[in-house]
Amino acid sequence: MRTSRPLPPPDATPPDWWTCLHVAERWIQVYPGWGRSTPDQEAVRRDSGGMNSTKHRNLTIHDVARPQPPLAVRGATMLWLTAVGAGVAESVLGVAGAIADGAPLLGLAMQIAFRVIVYGGLFVVIDRYFRLGVGWSRWLLTGLLGTVGIASLVVGPIGWLLHNGDFGTLHWSASFIAFGAVRCVHITAVITAILLSFHPDANRWFSRRAVRRTH
Repeated sequence: MRTSRPLPPPDATPPDWWTCLHVAERWIQVYPGWGRSTPDQEAVRRDSGGMNSTKHRNLTIHDVARPQPPLAVRGATMLWLTAVGAGVAESVLGVAGAIADGAPLLGLAMQIAFRVIVYGGLFVVIDRYFRLGVGWSRWLLTGLLGTVGIASLVVGPIGWLLHNGDFGTLHWSASFIAFGAVRCVHITAVITAILLSFHPDANRWFSRRAVRRTH
């Protein structure tokens, strides 16, 4: 190992080549990465110990936080799903009653297939589009369940009240009470879901999502 030679005092003669070599050695010892065409990887890792690890790898879906819908939208989502579930329960009770009355199985099978398609499509719209803030889904649910659906739910009871209206003639069986309770839950869920779907917080959520998709 070469021994170090002391530097000459400032007022001495200009340094010779041996002194310049010594200064260069000391410079390399203090700055080990100086003069490299590529940075020292060990020094880079040591200097960047406090940096975020995501800067040295590709971002994944777990690194991106998805914005959560407001409380009004979450409540409307649950109520729309409740309305669909109540519709399924009504269908089950209706099919059970029709089978007990001896209705043709072919007609029941066609009704079941149709309701499965409708309720399945509504579930997809609620979960995949409405909950995420897609604007057309709000109007679709309001139009189908809020107008056509509500009309189909109340037209029977209203017609019975207008033409008969005698509660003494009703057969208060367990199935009738269960059907009436499910029908009340269905109507209440739809009306409340519509109100929450057009709450000011929900309006901001759907408008913000629409603006974000246009960029």
